Amino acid sequence: MAVEEANRVVEHDDRDSVLAAGLARAVEHDERANLAARTRVVVLAGGRGRRLEPYTSVLPKPLMPIGNRAILEILVQQLTEAGFLEVTLCVGYLSHLIRAVFDNGHDRGLRVTYVKEDEPLGTAAPLRLVPDLDSTFVAMNGDLLTTIDYGQFLAHHHASDNVLTIATHRRRLVSDYGVLRFDDASEPLRVSAYQEKPEMHLDVSMGIYAIEPGALEFVPEGEPSDFPDLVHALLDAGKRVGAYPFEGLWLDIGRHEDYVRAIELWESGTPNES
Repeated sequence: MAVEEANRVVEHDDRDSVLAAGLARAVEHDERANLAARTRVVVLAGGRGRRLEPYTSVLPKPLMPIGNRAILEILVQQLTEAGFLEVTLCVGYLSHLIRAVFDNGHDRGLRVTYVKEDEPLGTAAPLRLVPDLDSTFVAMNGDLLTTIDYGQFLAHHHASDNVLTIATHRRRLVSDYGVLRFDDASEPLRVSAYQEKPEMHLDVSMGIYAIEPGALEFVPEGEPSDFPDLVHALLDAGKRVGAYPFEGLWLDIGRHEDYVRAIELWESGTPNES
């Protein structure tokens, strides 16, 4: 009987542990959703997408189809599901087509507004055109496909006290060429090593940023600028810039190889593949 009673106690403790873990996950999910609901998202959708020409001669890059939907539609749905309530699209090239697709956003579960670039401004300068960015916000490229947890990303940013947090992904890059190394001390040059098509693993920006409004002071007004310019300006000023590594799915649709892979993943029903 003592053994049976002990087993019942263990089972009861296990149930309590499972319940407590479930409640903790639910609370964490609610906290992330609440954080997203208080955060505005700026989607950079004004680029021409020259790497995908000739397709982008008739479609803006964010409207390139993945299955029967535009990549930007998939992205906005993911933001809605993450709990965000307001998205501003920075548009430029063929902007009327993007507006025609999104209309006013009422049927998408969140508010969609637009900011129009009269001329190409790069990736950072359009933020200067967006009104009322007076609290933490997310800026992101409009041509990416990812399974990142935006709530977790925002929670990491708030906990780290960064002025800017960059979502990062480790990419394997293979050179198309054999690479030579030289003995610098020799004259004429002598080859000291030969590596055929070497591989490199680099931590690259995913094009997703959590930003404090103070960072906008480092974006010059009235001239083009990109996010690398902003990062350099912040670092030069001694501001805290952090990274959020993400190992899951991330595809840059602006690259032809990634675009083809995105179509293959969506058609096979395995979009969570990393």
